[in-house]
Amino acid sequence: MREVEAAILARTPEHDLVPSLDRIRAVVELLGDPQRAYPVVHVTGTNGKTSTARMVEALFAGFGMRTGRFTSPHLHSVRERISFDGKPIDEERFVSTYEDIAPYLDLVDARSKESGGPTLSFFEVLVAMAYAAFADAPVDVAVVEVGMGGEWDATNVADGQVSVVTPVAVDHERFLGSTAPEIAAEKSGIIKPGAVAVLAQQEVEVAEVLLRRATEAGATVAREGLEFGVLSRTQAVGGQLISLRGLGGDYEDVFLPLFGAHQAQNAVVALAAVEAFFGGGADTVDIDVVRSAFAGVRSPGRLEVVRRSPTILVDAAHNPAGALATAAAIPDAFSFTHLVGVVAAMADKDVRGILEAFEPVLAEVVVTEARTPRAMPVDELARLAVEVFGADRVEVAPRLDSALDTAVALAEDQGELGGAGVLVTGSIVTVAQARALLRADGR
Repeated sequence: MREVEAAILARTPEHDLVPSLDRIRAVVELLGDPQRAYPVVHVTGTNGKTSTARMVEALFAGFGMRTGRFTSPHLHSVRERISFDGKPIDEERFVSTYEDIAPYLDLVDARSKESGGPTLSFFEVLVAMAYAAFADAPVDVAVVEVGMGGEWDATNVADGQVSVVTPVAVDHERFLGSTAPEIAAEKSGIIKPGAVAVLAQQEVEVAEVLLRRATEAGATVAREGLEFGVLSRTQAVGGQLISLRGLGGDYEDVFLPLFGAHQAQNAVVALAAVEAFFGGGADTVDIDVVRSAFAGVRSPGRLEVVRRSPTILVDAAHNPAGALATAAAIPDAFSFTHLVGVVAAMADKDVRGILEAFEPVLAEVVVTEARTPRAMPVDELARLAVEVFGADRVEVAPRLDSALDTAVALAEDQGELGGAGVLVTGSIVTVAQARALLRADGR
């Protein structure tokens, strides 16, 4: 397993790619196009993709379907990206799948080198493995999350029967564009002829781009706020109680063990996607299945409580839109009297925007640095934090373990009994490393 993982990780990382479908298309053609052996629900957007994909998967499982799910990035093990029936692919199957497709990877690499092009990237190899593994299983349906963008994302060699677009905002500007409509144009590339496009509520300019693409593709459109939506939501112990209007009717008193209005939105988008998959008519989806499926949903690293006394939350918000959603969810779901942030972010992100989003809900912030070459240096992050929070609200701890200790001490010193909390955020890498330190990673 370690040798295979090392071989995959040695390839070009997913954040430093050459946009093209040529290489992945060549691989899957050599494999006999395994991505056409099962129906696909394809999920893109800027935030909420992984949570939505998990919910779609849970609903399909509730109907007794065998599911394959491809998501990215992972928290602790690369095997998390390829899942069967909600569980990561096991080591034996991971290794055998790689060994089965390795000769074809080598062939495509050689051809690409001959023409002066790059070899297959880390992400492209994992996409090929996922599609091959799903066909070999076989699965009844695959829920596939886009890695970045849509049109040229490696997952887009598959044609989704249902194409899901979660809220679109600015992120990955280097590859996708500097405005939300530009990014939406790239993401709309997963909407294929004859598909059903399930669209979360969007900014007007973004919605126009997505609807134009759907019209050009001859796709049927289902829009949050028109064809489906959240009817109500109230806080409940361990999550929220929601009522949803789907394509086939209303679903009342559904418990969702996740926090925030954005997760209720993800839930109704997932529900509409599954309804669309089954035809979208009245009584398409049984409410008891919906209630049972959503009650069992988990989304690790997404406003997740990993420790109590004081409460420690981890959240993978890594862009301003995601940070705003999390910041809104915190006072909605928790009653903190003193919340301390631990922030480590990637240098290629809008870090100031992330800090500004969290400033109203954090009493203090401890800035630190995740263990990755992509991390923003702690001194640079501290400078930005002082500009946003003021020097008296900023602490600096170069190591994440020290930052966690500092934040817990600050929370305990300043918070009232039961009202102290710590939020660890800024990137998925930060959350993964914090979960490991706090032993919330299952190990």
